[in-house]
Amino acid sequence: MNCQGVIREISDYIDGELVLSVRQELERHLEHCEECKMVVDQTRLTVDVFCDSKPIDLPGDVKSRLHDALRRKLHEKSS
Repeated sequence: MNCQGVIREISDYIDGELVLSVRQELERHLEHCEECKMVVDQTRLTVDVFCDSKPIDLPGDVKSRLHDALRRKLHEKSS
């Protein structure tokens, strides 16, 4: 898995909804990528702080905009 894959799967990962093989692949990536680990940790913290530790379903357009923004940021860092 690469950084873009982590961004694509971050919501399901935090919600505990990834199939085992994808979760393991994502976690292997996190072992070696501090930037993705920080994104996952900060996203999890944000969910905990603002949602009382309960995940919520985002409307599709919000989820898409969030993922697009994260992809743009990721692309800016790699350029």
